[in-house]
Amino acid sequence: MTKDMNHELEGVCAKSVSFRVAGGKLKGVKFYKGCPGNLRAMALLLEGMPVKEAVRKLKGIKCGGKKTSCSDQLARVLEKLAAEVNKGGK
Repeated sequence: MTKDMNHELEGVCAKSVSFRVAGGKLKGVKFYKGCPGNLRAMALLLEGMPVKEAVRKLKGIKCGGKKTSCSDQLARVLEKLAAEVNKGGK
């Protein structure tokens, strides 16, 4: 998967996240809305990170009293995409 992807996020401050995956690694992660400093920093740290590692690090992180966070939402999207690829989907 190498095309640009944009996914809506639910239950968090950021409205959506865009990225692409090339060679199993994240490229060009960008969050829209939300906490700009933290989300920009996270995007820079994720640049070039293998998808599986990003999911492992981000999944389950909560924000304040919420049951999820922007990073958890991204991990969920990446996990779903990886499952689709493994099943021969998209």
